[in-house]
Amino acid sequence: MRRRIAVIGLLFVFILSGFIARLAWLQLTPGFGHKNAAAISQTSWKRMSVMQRERNLVLDSGRGDFVDRYNRSITGETYYTLALFPVNTQFEDPQTEKNWHRNARQLATILNVTEGELVSRWQELREPSFWHKGKEKLPYRLSDKQLQQLAKLHLNGIRALPYRNRYLTAFAAKQAIGYISQHPEHLEMAYSKELESGKRKINELIGGSGLEKSLDDLLHGAGATSVSYFTDGNKGPLLGLNYRVTGPGNPYYPLQVQTTLDLELQNRIEAYIDARPLKEGAVVVLDADNGDIVAMISRPHMEPLQLDNEKEWANHAIQAAVPGSIFKLVTEAAALEAGVTNEKERFTCNGEYGKYGLSCWKEGGHGTLTLREGLAQSCNVVFATIAERLSAEQLQRTATALGIGKQAGWHSERAFGPFRHPLRLLGEEEAGRLFPAVAGVKTDGGVMAQSAIGQRDVLMTPLQAANLVVTLLGHGRVMEPRLVREIRYANGQRMVTMPAKSAPAADGRIRPATARKLLRGMEAVVDHGTGRSIRQGLWAVAGKSGTAEIIRAGAPRVNQWFTGYGPAQKPRYAVAVLAENRPPDSSNQATELFRGVMDILALYSR
Repeated sequence: MRRRIAVIGLLFVFILSGFIARLAWLQLTPGFGHKNAAAISQTSWKRMSVMQRERNLVLDSGRGDFVDRYNRSITGETYYTLALFPVNTQFEDPQTEKNWHRNARQLATILNVTEGELVSRWQELREPSFWHKGKEKLPYRLSDKQLQQLAKLHLNGIRALPYRNRYLTAFAAKQAIGYISQHPEHLEMAYSKELESGKRKINELIGGSGLEKSLDDLLHGAGATSVSYFTDGNKGPLLGLNYRVTGPGNPYYPLQVQTTLDLELQNRIEAYIDARPLKEGAVVVLDADNGDIVAMISRPHMEPLQLDNEKEWANHAIQAAVPGSIFKLVTEAAALEAGVTNEKERFTCNGEYGKYGLSCWKEGGHGTLTLREGLAQSCNVVFATIAERLSAEQLQRTATALGIGKQAGWHSERAFGPFRHPLRLLGEEEAGRLFPAVAGVKTDGGVMAQSAIGQRDVLMTPLQAANLVVTLLGHGRVMEPRLVREIRYANGQRMVTMPAKSAPAADGRIRPATARKLLRGMEAVVDHGTGRSIRQGLWAVAGKSGTAEIIRAGAPRVNQWFTGYGPAQKPRYAVAVLAENRPPDSSNQATELFRGVMDILALYSR
């Protein structure tokens, strides 16, 4: 008897020792035999184990959503879809097999596919999957009739479940909002502690651009809602056990971000510019009073579910481009502020400046004209003349005072509210420039003359161009355009507010009198100057056109601009339009689109 007990005990110890040895082997040598074994660390092992445990079907990522200024949904909708779970289709009982195939045929009819296609796709499953129709990337949307039919169907391994779709069916993706994607490398680098604690998952979706990226810390939420099923040791389904839905159960999440966008207005403008079409460029609409971003449109169009390269998701509204003649607003402001000219001074333009290879766009010149008429007619000779009277420091100081050459969008320089770090809402926004940031670069007369007309090294973003108009309408007060008003908890309680705020330059602002003179000049542009083609419309408007010469892929092209405001007598909106990479001899598409956008704004405001 004692000998039997001893043998059983030894056998038990031997088996237990084997389990312990196997566990040690898995933990201490996770990459043994792999050609990149040295690169597989304990962190990688933990990550792989987490991923294996998470082989389930995510119904809702738990990510926060965006709404517009009137709380209309920009992202996020819930609809029912069909979830398929791997099942064993090998039946010992013929009657059971017959019943299963009968129900499978009914399901195929409901889904409008053949039984063969349904069964084939089902048998290939190794883990749960949503039903997809053809090559569609989103899970199939079930109709009310299909839901009623499925409720009467008793077939193991299928469930109609609520799915949270990030992008609305009628949603035109917006670069300002951005996109989400899987980025394990970034997660490991930026959120290693959260990964270790389980607060973040290595395969979760994170913001890749726009607000999705800048607000990602808050948007990722408290966790996903998912459906899972039970398997045996061979990864086969354990029949008889139902599916299980699990979620975070936190009443404060997901969060909701209220933007400053007007979704209906944005969509109307997008439809308008796509009908023209604007192939490459941007439209920015700002509230004339506080600089809030009412609409921000970028082209080419972004497809968030199939991004192939940066050109598709890049936000052209905050990318710097050569501005051409719209920069003459800055040059005139600098000259008036420095006292090197006045509105009554008369200039003579015969079409050639006589040096630096610079000429006026109008063959034969404009003759004799005043400074205001020089702006209205966009005379290169007038602006090259006054530029040579300025120092580089004077032009740079005025540009800075007008918000040019620095990022314009709303930001905080220190942590506030729930944000542990400084926050910039438009994280990809470019600052633009006036002169190269290279020590020792000479700013002689030629540099000043060419920079004054918005060529050479000058770069601006459409957001800066629109905000420049807001600054002039505000008598020199520079605002920081907001894209977000506030962030709320799921129960509607406010988490944080982002107030409208100004961004004064260190050297102060331009004089209100200077701003008024520029606004009168912009009225003249549309009344009888280069913008007179858009004089007729629902609103009287004012603005400045621009055509910048560029080289793209070795060929001459132009950037076409128009920035202005309306209605002229009581401004409500500041608008900037950029049509990029256009043929040199083409009409100014930006001017035409500006008029159309203003008419849309006029109709919408009635």
